[in-house]
Amino acid sequence: MHIDTRNRIISGVLAVIIIVLAWVLYDSIVSPYEKIEKQRAVTEQVRHRMSVVRDALVEHQRRNNAFPESLDDLVNWLKTNDEMVERGSELFPFLPPHEYNPDSLIYSPRTGNRFNYTLNDTLRPNIYLLEDPDTDDAIGSLERTNLLNATNWN
Repeated sequence: MHIDTRNRIISGVLAVIIIVLAWVLYDSIVSPYEKIEKQRAVTEQVRHRMSVVRDALVEHQRRNNAFPESLDDLVNWLKTNDEMVERGSELFPFLPPHEYNPDSLIYSPRTGNRFNYTLNDTLRPNIYLLEDPDTDDAIGSLERTNLLNATNWN
């Protein structure tokens, strides 16, 4: 084997190794960033959905002078109240790709788990706590009336 042939073979092998290592480096930078961006988008979806539930709770409280006993009561009210049936999609908009549906309102877009809702009707005014079962995100408080309808995220 001539030295020129051997050098071409070695150069070809090294070029392939360089291309493979460049791709591995690129992928190791881009993949984690894409994963973080997807997580942020899902977190935004969940927080928006929780805000929509809060808006529905506030609307229920405003019209009925009380918060619903459970999220099922809220969904039932949204499905049976004539004005909520007619104007629900404009009052409680979902972020795309989701569309307003009272039945899916109380479920997290992240995993499909149901939001946790607890009503404290021993205080005046009544207060509630709405929690995402998959994270520490919450709206309201069970002890402090000044946190009524307040989110725990910025």
